[in-house]
Parts: sequence; structure tokens; C-alpha cells
Amino acid sequence: MAPPNDQINSIFTVLKSSKKDNFFELDDGKLYVRNVPLLSEVPSNVTFKSFSSVCQSSQAPLPLFQRVHSLSFKGGFLGFSQKESADCLMNSLGKFTGRDFVSIFRFKTWWSTQWVGKSGSDVQMETQWVMLDVPEIKSYVVIIPIVEGKFRSAFHPGKDGHILICAESGSTRVKESSFDAIAYVHVSDNPYTLMKEAYSAVRVHLNTFKLIEEKSAPPLVNKFGWCTWDAFYLTVDPVGVWHGVKEFADGGLSPRFLIIDDGWQSINIDGQDPHEDAKNLVLGGTQMTARLHRLDECEKFRKYKAGLMLGPNRPPFDPKRPKMLISKAIELEHAEKARDKAAQSGVTDLSKYEAEIEKHRKELNDMFGGEEQEKGSSKGCVDCSCKSENLGMKAFTRDLRTNFKGLDDIYVWHALAGAWGGVRPGATHLKSKIEHCKLSPGLDGTMTDLAVVKIIEGSVGLVDPSQADDFYDSMHSYLSKVGITGVKVDVIHMLEYVCQDYGGRVELAKAYYKGLSKSLAKNFNGTGLISSMQQCNDFFLLGTEQISIGRVGDDFWFQDPNGDPMGVYWLQGVHMIHCAYNSMWMGQFIQPDWDMFQSDHLCAKFHAGSRAICGGPVYVSDSLGGHDFDLLRKLVFPDGTIPKCVHFALPTRDCLFKNPLFDGKTILKIWNLNKYGGVVGAFNCQGAGWDPKEQRIKGFSQCYKPLSSTIHVNDIEWDQKNETTELGEAGEYAVYLCEAEKLFLTTPNSYPTPITIQPSTFEIFTFVPIKKIGQAVKFAPIGLTNLFNSGGTIQGLLYNESITKIEVKGEGKFLAYSNVAPKKAYLNGAEVVFEWSGNGKLGLDIPWYEECGGISNLTFVF
Repeated sequence: MAPPNDQINSIFTVLKSSKKDNFFELDDGKLYVRNVPLLSEVPSNVTFKSFSSVCQSSQAPLPLFQRVHSLSFKGGFLGFSQKESADCLMNSLGKFTGRDFVSIFRFKTWWSTQWVGKSGSDVQMETQWVMLDVPEIKSYVVIIPIVEGKFRSAFHPGKDGHILICAESGSTRVKESSFDAIAYVHVSDNPYTLMKEAYSAVRVHLNTFKLIEEKSAPPLVNKFGWCTWDAFYLTVDPVGVWHGVKEFADGGLSPRFLIIDDGWQSINIDGQDPHEDAKNLVLGGTQMTARLHRLDECEKFRKYKAGLMLGPNRPPFDPKRPKMLISKAIELEHAEKARDKAAQSGVTDLSKYEAEIEKHRKELNDMFGGEEQEKGSSKGCVDCSCKSENLGMKAFTRDLRTNFKGLDDIYVWHALAGAWGGVRPGATHLKSKIEHCKLSPGLDGTMTDLAVVKIIEGSVGLVDPSQADDFYDSMHSYLSKVGITGVKVDVIHMLEYVCQDYGGRVELAKAYYKGLSKSLAKNFNGTGLISSMQQCNDFFLLGTEQISIGRVGDDFWFQDPNGDPMGVYWLQGVHMIHCAYNSMWMGQFIQPDWDMFQSDHLCAKFHAGSRAICGGPVYVSDSLGGHDFDLLRKLVFPDGTIPKCVHFALPTRDCLFKNPLFDGKTILKIWNLNKYGGVVGAFNCQGAGWDPKEQRIKGFSQCYKPLSSTIHVNDIEWDQKNETTELGEAGEYAVYLCEAEKLFLTTPNSYPTPITIQPSTFEIFTFVPIKKIGQAVKFAPIGLTNLFNSGGTIQGLLYNESITKIEVKGEGKFLAYSNVAPKKAYLNGAEVVFEWSGNGKLGLDIPWYEECGGISNLTFVF
């Protein structure tokens, strides 16, 4: 077989595929798709080129290259040219009106969400892609702004229905006037296949990233974990972490992975002793102007002594202390905001505000004990790695694993630049420079963000991109040696703020992502990295060559940050919309991660239902003493693994062009696939969303009400996995509703099932094909109904004449549909009693078999 970049073989492939006429044509100011006008009033400086004419060879694997070229007639590239070179160019691609679209746009630097409309003028600033409904040909078209040369692009709204493309380098020193392939356009009769084909084509063309199908996801995607963030914020320390893990273990659900979030690093603030850790940090925000002064753990982790938590006299931990510190820190934050608001309104005498701030600051310091931290070493992590095996992070991770045998992975948090404020110049062996921040024009349309405000205030200590390899390897090689198996990398899109002197945002991003990818491959088995605050096309098009999992939603907000009348409820549905619709494109690059939640939250069950069928890991950020173990047992097996779907959850077709947040009528429906069946989750997410005029997400309380919809087996896209395609060809299905506990039969020709969902609640429909056994028996295994994703508990299934054999993982109530009672039932070879009722419910209780990894073998004889 010829190598992937073999020119002769590649060109031959192009020649074969080019015989079919392209589905797109640009003629007389109109862009047509299969003779249907898609865009009108296309400027004369806009060009369309077929995929094959632009991409004639690639370093992509040959099978992928051939697959993309076999479909190249379905897509092509848009470009444009202008007379004057510039670092930021805006150009119309044409107009459309009266045509439904769904899109993803950046509402903050870091986060993206869904938006729908009917014209180019409805598009939001910083839109990452637009999918258009083309019912005239029963198809869908996606237009994707991409990268060309040193420029990246995004869509902006234009006047009178025009859609604008903005191409920017991020540096006034990097200019261009024309582009051949700054956007990609593709058509398909299946919206999910469309995204897969389109991003495959972009991958082959750019060769700067890899598709999820080309990479392995980290093992934690199948497991349950705990993140320390909401439990401690920046007050996290070894004793608290230990007691946190122990609480889960004592509750019978030991985490298989642990994420030690922000608060473990050696950071300080400009003006402080350059060799001493910043003291008494509590909330996110206070640390955002701080910089790394060492590349290893901070003092509170460095001073941990081996065996401290293993003996009978381990230090106690007061779970009330973090909450008290957090509460006092919030009071301090409010006092600072009051001062800033007064100053902005023209108040000149701020003494009373300053006095209030100082009072809260002293009270907070006293709560910490007023203790002075010991001086840290001025040496970087190279010398630190030589310290005793019995001290610091290495001793701590070893003790954790000694006591908690199932703890496979321990990750730690860090920002892409090291810390929020980067690396302090002169503090490490790295060349770091304070770079002032400049926001791109497109971010003017995004939401005000504390993180952005603080980063601009403090600037960034940017490690020179020529040292990006050294930077990440220095951090990660040390972490790997001390027992850390992965990192959660946050604050990823700050690079575009500081790219002026580094060749622009594309060149700076390439250098950093290359270094990060190399370190990931070397130090964390190629998979040990969760990306976060990364929902912009720069990252996905340039940074996902190695990275295989990332966040698809904004943060889980357990508190209401805006004083909304709806309290904590208003943002919960928003989170699910972020995740579901972002997965449409992000799932082509990475395994979607729906983020942590808190099991004792008012909306915990709402979140748990979505996590159960999202297809990614399940993890919580519970405070100590704040667990709902009954709820968690509906998500997690006793061994800390999860009944995970085999795909990633996506919105159903009838939701794609709707607004499930504040149109007052649409329920979010998401579909996914199990090994032997499928699921549809119906979630009432109404009550909040993006307001273009106010440029923020706000509550729409009038939409927070019960809604009705329908569910059908055809909502499931069975053909999106080769191994499940056959499941979609059944003539009849058993359907189980996890909340209503109903079981019934349906067919592809049946009427849809009506359902009414209360606000912030859900229902999960499990669909399993009916198998005919012999002449009279109809059978379908539902699984363990005490878990939300009952179908995910079925690990194996074999039909043999009058015998059905099922492998089930977990413990609890097994349910199957059977129109007749079995003659006998066996559990792991021993005959057992079962229950059967005339409505087809066949059930029995299954215990957890530790020696078999929780797997039980069920046999029914008919």
C-alpha cells in the first residue's frame, strides 16, 4: 500500500472521484446546491473551488484520504480577495433569508453555545459553523469557517440577510488580501453524517488535527470520578482531598479518577516575594492575576509527609471549614464589587468601602489562622524532583493509591499558560515575558467575563513559544514522576490575547499545541489530558492532533451568579444545551465531556439523567458531607465504572433547528446508542438563554413551565455506528421509561409516544429490538432498571433456538420483555426464581459478584 502522502496515489484518487459533478456551483452571484439557490447576492470577489482542486494530496491515512475524496463532489471551499492587505478582513459570502439554520457561536472567549435563526443577519458574532436546512432537496448544508495560512476565521452577522466572514491573524504585522479556502461547505441528506463528512474533509485538507476515530480516549471515560473544585476552590489541600475520597469509599462508590483542581500550584502575585506562595486564596478570581513561580506543587502539598493519612492518628478534617472560608471570601468579593461600582459612578471618597474590604480581609486571614507560610525555595522543579520520596505530591499520591485500591488516575489542573497569569519572569529556567492583552474585534459581541477582566488586568507571563516543548515537558515530566497520570488544561484561549509579537494567533497556537501534544504523548500515555475553556475553532483545528477528550459545556453553575428570581434553576438547562449541540462538531475531534455536577444539588437528578446517557465520563464536585449516594448508584457500578453509551449524545433531528431554551414549546431530546439498543432522553431545559441585545445569558422565567412532546424509535440515529445499524432494522421494539417505570412495545410505523415533562425534569426512553425465538416467543432485554441507562448494563447477548443468554453488569432489578414465561432461568449456572406478568414483564434480582467484576450470566430457557 502506498504511504498516506504518496502523490501519485492521491492524484489518482482525485481523478477517479472528479468524474462526478460537484453538488455546489457559484454562478451569477448565487451559490447553488444541487440547483437550489443557497446564497444570493454573493459578491464578485468571492470564489468557490471544489475540494479536489484544492486538496490533491494529504498526510492523512490513506483510507481516510480515499474516503474523503470519494465524497468530494459533496463539498468545496469558499474564498475571497480584497484590494488592500490587512490583519483583519471582513467580507460577505452572500445572503440567505427564510431558511432555518442552527449554529454554534462563542458567547465568551472560552465557551460556545447553540443559536438558531432564519437569515444571515440572525447569525451571532464569532459563529463557528452554520447548518442550513434545505428541504427542497431533503438535505442539509454546513458552512465552516476554517484556517488558511496564518489566518483563522469566524462568521458575523451582516445587514439584509448577509452572512459575513471575518479572517484575522491577531497581529498587525501579519497581513493578507486574498484566500482560496477560508471556509468549507458540504451537503448531505443526514445532518449527523454531514458533520462527520465535513470535518473529515477539513481534517484531510488542513492536516493540523486528527479526528476522534484516529485517537484513543483516556480510560477514565468509562469511569466515575471526583473533582475537588466546588468542594474546596483554592483552599484544596492533601488532608481535605484524602477525606473527600474516603467519604466516597465509605459510601460504597470509590472514585476511579480524581482531579485536583486549581489551588495545588506554586503561584504568587507581582509585588510579593518572588519565592513565596500567595496566601489565603479562596475563590476563583483572586488567583487570576497570579503567576507560577515554580513548576511543582505549592507549600501545602510540598510539606505532606508519607504515611500521614495511613495511620490511626491521621489529621481530622472539618468539612465546615471550606464552606466558612468560601462564605467569608464571597463577602469580601461583594465588598470589592461595591467599591468598584461606587468608583464607576463617580464617588471620590471610597474610604468606607476600603474599610469594609479591610475588615473582611482581616477576618478571612484570621479564619486561616493568620499563619505565615514558610518560605519556598527559589529553585525550579528540576531541583525539586530530587527531594525525598517521602515528601510532597509523590508521597501523597502513593498514599492515596495504597489506601484506595481502585483509584486509577489522579489528574491535576493547570492553565495553558501554566497559571491564569502565566509564568513569572525570572522565577524559573524558562524565558517568560509579561504580555499585555488585546481582544480581537469579534469578542466585542461576547458576554462580560470576570476571567477576561482579570487576565487583562494582570497581563500574561508568556513563555516564549520557542520553549513550549520545554515548558510542558518540565511540568509534565515532574508530575508524571510524582504519580500524576494526567492534566486538566484550562484557560486555553488566552493565546489569542497575546499573539501580536509572535506571528499571530495561528502561529502562536501551533507552537503551544505542538509542545502540549508532544508532552502528552511522552508523559501521560498519549491520552491523559482533559481540555477545558477551549470551545473555539482555533483549538479544534490546530490543537487536537493528540488531545482526545474535552469539555463541551460551560461550567456547571451550582449557584446563581446574577441574582435571578429563578435562583439556581435558570442555568441548569442552559448547560445541557451547550453540551448537546456543541457535541455536533466537537464530537468529531474529541470525546465530549459533559462536566461535573453536584449530587446533592437541587437539580442534581436533572443533571444525572443527562450524564447517564451522554456517552462520556461521570464525575461530581461534591463538597464533603454533600453526597446523594442513592442518586449516584443510578449512574455508577459498585466498582466505580459506569454503564456508558457507545456513542456521544446528540440532539434529535426535530430539535436541531429549534430553541429548547426559551421558545416556550421545545423539549430537548437527545439520542444515543447502547451495545444492544438505543436511548432517547427528553429534558425540559426551558427558562434561560442568550439575549443578543444584552449580550448575556439571562433567565426567561415565562418559559419555565411543563411542556409536551413526542418520542419515537426513529429519533435514534442507529446508522451512526456500524455495529448498531442492524438494531435500527428491527420490526418491533420494547420500550422502557426509567422515570415512569413503564414497559410497552412499538414499531417504526407506530404513532409517536406523547409525553409531558415538568421544568428541570426528564424522562429516558430505552429502546431494545424484539427478537423472535422459535415460533411463539418475543424477547428483549431491558437491563437493570435501577440505573438510568438500563440498556448500558447489557454487556453480551446471544440467542440460540429456545435459549437466551445475557451478560449483565451491576446489581439490582433486571427487566426484560417476554410475551411468554420462560420454563427456567439460571443465574451464573444456578437455577433461580423469576417473576413474570401477563404484560410481558420478566424480572429478577441480581447481586453484585465481585469475583466476576460484577458480571452476571443470565440464561432463560423457553
